[in-house]
This record gives sequence, C-alpha cells and structure tokens, in this order.
Amino acid sequence: MSAQSHYATCTLCEAMCGIEVRHDGDQILSIKGDKLNPFSQGYLCPKASSLKDLYEDPKRLRQPHQRVNGQWQPVSWETAIDKVVSGLLAVQRAHGDDAVGVYLGNPNAHNMGSLLYGPAFYRALNTRNRFSATSVDQLPHHVVSRLLFGHQLQIPIPDIDHTQCMVILGGNPLASNGSIMSVANVRQRLKAIQQRGGQVIVIDPKRTETAQMASDHLFIRPGADVLLLLSMLCDVFERDLVNPEHLSDYLPEWQSIGDFVAAYPPERTAIHTGVSPDSLRALVDCFCHAPSAVLYGRMGASVQAFGTLNQYLIMLFNMLTGNLDRRGGMMFTQPAADHLSQGGHGAMARHHSRVRQLPSFAGEFPVACLAEEILTPGEGQIRAMVIAAGNPVISTPNADQLSKALSQLDFLVAIDFYLNESNANADIILPPVSPLERDHYDLVFHKLAVRNFATFSPALFSTSEAHKSDWQIYLMLAEKLLVEKYGNADPLKPLQQTTPSGIIDNLLRHGRYANSHELSIDTLKANPHGIDLGPLQPDLPNALFTESNTIELHLQHFFADLKRVEEVFFDTPYEPPHHLWLIGRRHLKSNNSWLHHVDRLVKGNNRCDVQMHPHDAANLGIEQDETVILRSERGEIRLPVDITEDIMPGVVSVPHGWGHDVPETWGGEAFAVSGVNVNRLTDDRAIDALSGNAVLNGVPVTAHKVRAPASS
Repeated sequence: MSAQSHYATCTLCEAMCGIEVRHDGDQILSIKGDKLNPFSQGYLCPKASSLKDLYEDPKRLRQPHQRVNGQWQPVSWETAIDKVVSGLLAVQRAHGDDAVGVYLGNPNAHNMGSLLYGPAFYRALNTRNRFSATSVDQLPHHVVSRLLFGHQLQIPIPDIDHTQCMVILGGNPLASNGSIMSVANVRQRLKAIQQRGGQVIVIDPKRTETAQMASDHLFIRPGADVLLLLSMLCDVFERDLVNPEHLSDYLPEWQSIGDFVAAYPPERTAIHTGVSPDSLRALVDCFCHAPSAVLYGRMGASVQAFGTLNQYLIMLFNMLTGNLDRRGGMMFTQPAADHLSQGGHGAMARHHSRVRQLPSFAGEFPVACLAEEILTPGEGQIRAMVIAAGNPVISTPNADQLSKALSQLDFLVAIDFYLNESNANADIILPPVSPLERDHYDLVFHKLAVRNFATFSPALFSTSEAHKSDWQIYLMLAEKLLVEKYGNADPLKPLQQTTPSGIIDNLLRHGRYANSHELSIDTLKANPHGIDLGPLQPDLPNALFTESNTIELHLQHFFADLKRVEEVFFDTPYEPPHHLWLIGRRHLKSNNSWLHHVDRLVKGNNRCDVQMHPHDAANLGIEQDETVILRSERGEIRLPVDITEDIMPGVVSVPHGWGHDVPETWGGEAFAVSGVNVNRLTDDRAIDALSGNAVLNGVPVTAHKVRAPASS
C-alpha cells in the first residue's frame, strides 16, 4: 500500500489546527500542518505530533480493566459494563442517588461523542453531585455570559483579525494557542495588529512569551486585577470617554455604572496594583482612541478571588467604549452547528452543596468542595465516583486532601485510556479509542473561534468491536443503568437511532449556513480542508437569549462584591506583604496534565521549576538552579529555581499540571520527569464568592533555600 494523506483537525487544544497525516495503512509516517486549511493555513504547534504517539503508545489501555486484589486484569466490555452499573447501583441503593459523584475533565470538551452522549448517562445516574474542570478555569466567563446575554455559552470572542488595539489581561495565547478564543497561529495574528499600525498591550505579573512580542507590557500584582479594571472604568467616566454607541438601546441603566466605580480612581488603587496612574490613563487613552479595540481577560484574571467580577468588568469596559458586537472588538460567533438552543442556558443556584452550601451552576458544584463531600460523613456523602477524562488530583486545589478522599471511596470508575494519579485506585477503567480512531467535529470550539468556518474529521483508522468510542461507552452505560433502574431504556431511543456524526449533520442542515453553503457532513467530507464561512459579524439582537432582549447588567448582583473588595484591599492600611504571591503558567508543549508521558514533548530542559525575580532570590540567598521549598497554609513543594527578571518582584511562578509521582501510573517518561504538583499549595477553601471558581493565582507562599545537611 502506498502512502496516503488524511486531513483532520488536531484535538489537543482549542486552536483547531488542520493537520495532514501521512500514513501507509495503519502506520503513521508524519503529521504536518494542512496548508489548505482556511483557519490555520498550515500552522501547527509541537503538540500535534503526539497524536501519533497516543495512537501507538503501548501503555495506552485498549480494553477494559478491573482491579482484583490490587492487580489490574483485562475483562470484556460486557463484564466491565455490568460491573460498573452494579457497583454504582449498589452504592445508590444503599445511600441514595447523590452518593455517586461525577467529575469531567476538559478533554470532554474536545470530544463530540462525550459531549453528545455523556449527558444521557449522567442523567440516568440522577445525582446532584456533579463536578468538572470548569470551576478551576473558565466558570466566571460562563456566569457573566449567562447573566448578561442569557446563555452560559454565548461568550463574545476578540475579533483579533480586525482590531487596532488588543489588551490582554492575564492571558498568554502564545503558550495556550488561545483560550476561550480559538485561534490558530496567534503569533502571526498579533504581529498583524502591529503591522497595520495597531497596539498589543499585555498586563501580567510575568513577562510572558506574548508580553515579549507585545507593543507594551505592564506588570500587575497578582489578585489586584479587579482594582485595575475598576480604575479603568472610573477613568472613562471621569474623562467623559464613555461611548456605548450602537449598544445604547441594549444597555438599560448603563449610566449608573459610573456611580459604582467612582470610588476607584487610579491614585487610590495604584499601591495595590503596581500600575501607576499615568500608565493606567495612557492605557485607557490608547484603547478609547483606537479605531477599534478589545480587552481580553483570560485564565490569570479568572482563577483569583475576584475572577467573576473581573470578567464582568472586562465586559463592561468593552461595552461602554462601544467595542462589543463591533468589527475589531468583542464579537459573537456564528458557528455552522450551533447547539445553544439544544442545551440548558446555565441554571443558577438550583442546588447547594451539602457541607459548605456552595451554589451549583449549570448542574455542577464547584470542584473546590469535592473532597469535603467525600470525606464528611452523613446523609448525602459521596461514596462512589465516575471520573471521565480527568485528573483532578493534579488539576484542582488541595491535591493531597483530594487524593486522600478518592482513596477512601467504596467504588471508583474511570473513563480514560491511561492510568493517572486520580484513577490509580479505580475499581474499573473503561478506555475509549484514541483521537485518530474516532470522527471529530469541534462542537464547542467553533463556537469560540475568531473566524467562522467548519470542518469534519472522519476517523483515520477503523476499529474492531473490541474497541469502543466514548459515545458507545456512554450509551452502553446509560442503557444498562436505565434497564436496571426502570426496566427499559426508552428515553435513549433518539440517541440509539443515530450517531454523534448524525446529530452534527442535523445541526448543520438546519443551521444558518444550510442554504448558503448547503452544509452537511457529506459537504464537509467532500471538502476535507474545511469551509471558510467568513469573519465574525455583528449579531445583536439575535445573539441575546435574555427575556428582555437586552443586555441585562445585573448591577446589584455583581457590584455587591465591592464590599469584599473594600474588605480585602482598603479596610486596613496597606502594608507590603511578608510573603510571595504564587501564580501559574503554561508551556506550548503542555496541555494541563496531559501529554507529560510523551517523550518528544518533555525531553530537554526541565520546565517544572519556580521562576523568581533576582531581588527576591538575593534576599533569600538563593542561586540559579538551587532547590527551593515553597510553603503555603496547605502544604509544601520542592523544585529548582529559575532566576529571571521576567517575573515581577514579590511574585513566583510554577506551572500547573505536573506532579506525576505515582509509580504505577503513566509509566516511562511521565514518571521520569514527574515535576511537582503546584496544587499541593492551593487552598480548597479559597474561592471566588460570585461563582465558586477556585483561587489558583495570587496564593500567598513563602520560599526557603534547601540547606545541605551539616557534616558530622
């Protein structure tokens, strides 16, 4: 058989880069960027090559396994499904439906089968105890979009291809390939802003890769973003720069925003933010006088104590300067397969967690309360878990407590094709096929893309009956569970009569491009590089899901959090902190806790170190590459130091996603370059009051040099 090309989309991050897979039968020869893909135009980051490694990896599980006397044994799919359902039902019949908990990792968002068929299984479980990686990441975005625009997934996206001024707060798209902003080759797109005479300004406690290529970079003290944003809004009102323009009809009560922000002139906040009044006003001037501008805040702005208020203020600033639903500003997307009308808009506080009474959002509790729900005895205690494509021991706060909690469960099921730190104690593990063995359509990330386009990736390799896709696993579980509970699986008939690709085909055929482009799965298969559907377009009022058909500002709800702002920053006189502020970071070759077992992505210099400013290192007597102990109220970690002026004085940075120190998991490369788990320092009690999102940035820590033992 001669070599052939297969065109698909890389599924390893949000960028949706097109790939050309050269293969000879079932042998992958190479993976390169698809130069004819209209979205990525041949760009590809180093992660894409690992799709070959994932397919070929002998450590990847290819059939179900059960734990017997501490040893893993392969079992048939029929046996595995029976044991999972009987184990979960035994717990629910003894202790109630809520005794089973569910955790979903973010790979589920990259998998149309999990997105479309997983909910059937979770509905059949009928448990309120659902958690996901959302509440250690982007939950503030969803809460703000739900209240302002009426739907948790109606998140406006920066129109990066047309803006003249892009301000990036707490984001590093050169490392993340965008985030809540699906964008391929972001470096070239940012350069294009500058080439057309525009400005790229980064505000971050670290001079990131993005900041290094920006027109300007401002250091900001971790956790003080809320004060910077309040001062920016105060400034536009003080200097009469507010101009909602075309948005005025959709923004009732916008004038009263000035009353809430008037108490935060930059002279009052500068001591906390580290941004001088002159620098702040220059930033506001640049933004407000640009022909178009967009303020984009991401992970760093979200995972802190005022993350939801931050995202709200970011949206207000874009709106009050007329830069929402406007070319070059924040714009709503127009995806080909739009599923917004198919799911819930994001129910607010329908339930509260048992121990801490934290409110749910969209049917999920904050993951910061997962461990306590397992460890605290009483009615409703979680005694069994389903973990799907996730590793919460690495990804969520107070890692040691959660690891302890998971080890005490009566029954644990994992849907994953690797053993990891979270499912190492599972009773059953159900492995789906690898990404190149399943059909793919980016249901979520087309909704977050900086340009409208559509592409479908048929599975490159066919699989036998012995291998199952995620959707097949979920369907088997749901069928068995419903039959055992109710005697029939009738609610599943619509899903049983189609496939994930069939559901996508129906969305395409009834979507906004159905007539203009005759879109369907067959159309996309006939165009393997994808179909360009044009730039983002103004979409108000069609983009609104609110009952009033306006942008509902909910001023009292959000600005009630100003009381907490005053308590944290102003109720006592400012004193320089006696600790360091810990922030996270990511690398282009990493994606959270994934891919650390892939040799080509982890070889080379150690990436799991603590970055520290020379001033702080000198004060502590620490030299380059020495081992440092970082301590918080929750725990301590030891790791080498990288002394650099790219970090703000008083701040230290440790990447998240590492800490692969359980020998029986992953194996090989991941254990050899295990790194340390930064979430041994973070606190499950520290959450953003408006959403329940975990606080992972701005964590107070101390640093100490590891002293050599005294000689005898």
